[in-house]
Amino acid sequence: MYVAVLRRFNFSERQLELGLCLNSQLRRFNCLGKQLELGPDPIEDFLKTESPRMEEVQVLEIHHRIHYPDVPEDVEDDHFNDPNWDYRANSSLSPDDSPTYCSTDMGTTTGVDTYPDRPPIRKRGSKADDSHEGIQFQESPYQEVRAAVPTTDDPNMLVNTFRVWILGVAFAAIIPTFNTVILLRYPFVLISALLVQIIILPCGKFLQWALPKYRVSAFGFSFSLNPGPFTVKEHCLISIIVNIAIGGTSITDIASASRIIYNHRWSVGSQVLLGTTTQFIGFGLAGCLRQFLVWPANMIWQGILVRCQLLNTMHSNYDEGDTPHVSRERFLYIAIACSFVYFCVFNWVCWIAPNNVIVNSLFGSLSGLGMGVLTFDWAQVTTFGNPLVVPWWAQINLLGGFLFVVWIICPILWAKNVFYSQYMPVSVIQAFDNTGAPYDLTAIVTNGTFDLAKYEKYSPMYLPITYAVSYGTIFATFPALLVHTFLWYRKEIYHRVGRTLKDEKDIHSLLMRKYPEVPHWWYIVIGVISFGLGIISIEVLHIGLPIWMFIFSIILGTIFIIPVGIIQAITNEAVFTEVLSEMIAGYIHPGHPVAILIFRTISGSVVTGSLFFTSDLKFGHYMKIPPRLVFIGQIVGSVVALFSTIIAREWALDNIPDICKPHQKSFFTCPNLDTYLNSSILWGGIGPKRFFSPGAIYYPLTWCFLIGAFLPVPFYYLSVRNRRSYWRYVHVPLALTAANNVPPFNGINIISLILVGFLFQHYIRRYHAGWWVRYDYLLASGLDAGVIIALIVIFFSVQFPKGGITVKWWGNTVWQNTADSKGTPLKTLPTGQIFGPSTWP
Repeated sequence: MYVAVLRRFNFSERQLELGLCLNSQLRRFNCLGKQLELGPDPIEDFLKTESPRMEEVQVLEIHHRIHYPDVPEDVEDDHFNDPNWDYRANSSLSPDDSPTYCSTDMGTTTGVDTYPDRPPIRKRGSKADDSHEGIQFQESPYQEVRAAVPTTDDPNMLVNTFRVWILGVAFAAIIPTFNTVILLRYPFVLISALLVQIIILPCGKFLQWALPKYRVSAFGFSFSLNPGPFTVKEHCLISIIVNIAIGGTSITDIASASRIIYNHRWSVGSQVLLGTTTQFIGFGLAGCLRQFLVWPANMIWQGILVRCQLLNTMHSNYDEGDTPHVSRERFLYIAIACSFVYFCVFNWVCWIAPNNVIVNSLFGSLSGLGMGVLTFDWAQVTTFGNPLVVPWWAQINLLGGFLFVVWIICPILWAKNVFYSQYMPVSVIQAFDNTGAPYDLTAIVTNGTFDLAKYEKYSPMYLPITYAVSYGTIFATFPALLVHTFLWYRKEIYHRVGRTLKDEKDIHSLLMRKYPEVPHWWYIVIGVISFGLGIISIEVLHIGLPIWMFIFSIILGTIFIIPVGIIQAITNEAVFTEVLSEMIAGYIHPGHPVAILIFRTISGSVVTGSLFFTSDLKFGHYMKIPPRLVFIGQIVGSVVALFSTIIAREWALDNIPDICKPHQKSFFTCPNLDTYLNSSILWGGIGPKRFFSPGAIYYPLTWCFLIGAFLPVPFYYLSVRNRRSYWRYVHVPLALTAANNVPPFNGINIISLILVGFLFQHYIRRYHAGWWVRYDYLLASGLDAGVIIALIVIFFSVQFPKGGITVKWWGNTVWQNTADSKGTPLKTLPTGQIFGPSTWP
């Protein structure tokens, strides 16, 4: 197989680079849909046949194809199970081939592929070339990767410096401390990893200017305080350290809930032991699963690409001399500024008919289904995912699942008063009693524990229709996820067992071979130590969680790491397992609310924690950070965050007067602890048996487990029958997740996502690829950063001082006078009457 690359210059909007496939035996070109019979000299025959003006066509090179499969040769080598593989862009390739992009060998760094304006590929003889013949012709086959990650690497670039550890440890201590304390306040604002990634650059430049160029020698080691200019690799490693640390540890929330709600105070040592388990057990698993989720080229991790392009832009790695375009750096700052000054939501339908309950239930955005709302608030647009990052095919799956479940199934059930839903608002994240009033959890609690007698006297718990149906879609998601993974990825998973980085043939894995890899046994040791500390902490705390249940929580989480990780890697959409963990724990160990919270936290940490570490491993992989430095950085960030979070939370609970009381003068009312109170009472007190067992009101929802297991099967076999059809893009688990978070999300969020996604991920990406490659991910970073900065400014200038400043005008009050805002149900009851059964389990 050979490739001839021609370039035409006279197209109306942009240059179009064409790859023409030549079969040396048939002597046939396929050019823009034309089959041309060619003689011994194919290029000459092509020019004679087409009769183009010679100034319109430039023959760059004809080159023998080097085949480097990005998956094992006997595993789905036509990318059948890879929805991000663009057959249109690589239409000249046979199913057996992976694309290889060739340089001109004329001393330039401009590569030739289907898309213009991609980052340059390496020249022959560059430092990264090493001994791998043919690497200079390799590029990632994925457009989004080519847009964000250069195929260059300088192994001599500074990365392990004094500045890295000073800034990394400082940010890893300060940011979690602030977030942990401010999270106890309402309203609150959190400092995100994206904002810190932007702040790191001026801090690094300042240390580059301020630190003396002095060498320090100690314990046989020598290092310079200021070895040279602050580099992009230093910036990346600091970002990895801080990103791991920024969320702190969830064990402090459980300890706070136990102290405030159940009057049981955990010692700092107990929190450290259990916190180490929740922090590091996922870390150990993440390192052992690198061959499945980090090294493969088809595990793209689009969210990581946004961070890569942000770093490369801030350091101007390959943006010098962009005179025909607005520079990437300038575009980024323009996007941040525009996002900072602009927030807006219009719900005009509810304004027109403010008292019509049906209209407000269908079109409302607070307690309705959001069918007629227009928003330009970027924070609302991105609730289902960033439409500039999530692939278009994934957004279509989300839309399909949302429309079918929320806008078709839910209105039908609501119209038929299923689950007594007409006595409640259509879509609010709140439970109700049998009078239609919000459910009062204090009415069924005595001394912080569930009181069965009070429960039988008060009322069963009822859920709005979308809230109830969302449990059904959650139940369907997990069996669908396991079945989908088995059908589509079983061969690839099997063949990747035991693979190493040296078995990967894509350009970024080849470049990473220069750096010593972290052995699996390092991660295994970390996991074993964490497991042992977990057992010790459970025995010390005496929280009612048996050892077998602790082990089961780890096994449950481990089962879902690869399926959930694959979804996140190819779609940038996360799936959370907490509800499933709570339900299982409530069945197998009822009546122990704190134990159920710990079971949920450990099981969730195994999944979300390991994928958090995995995503940063991919970040280091793309940015060519030595893996052993990433390993050390993640450990340092986790340890610093663990201690700073525990110390900060203990200080706040001990020193802030009346903390967690409803009328605390500085508004430290601990709103996040309500979530743990509700979960502990719902799953550990009332228990899932009273909700979902035979005879319970929501028992029909358990059939969704079976439905979810069946749904992926027909779509898979439709795809097998026609491997290039659109059926291969149907992702049932992803579609189901669209309804998992409804409420609080609704139509305002999904429709906004689709409108923006269609514009950028479909239209601009397909018809203006040069602009998309250059600016799309930067726009995503800029809009997100602008919203974060605006929230921080608003918080400290308007909400924080003197209890907050209220600005009243028509635009801030018109929405408060609608049935949507008031949560008015379709049916109301006279005083003293109830709906539903008169007795309940």
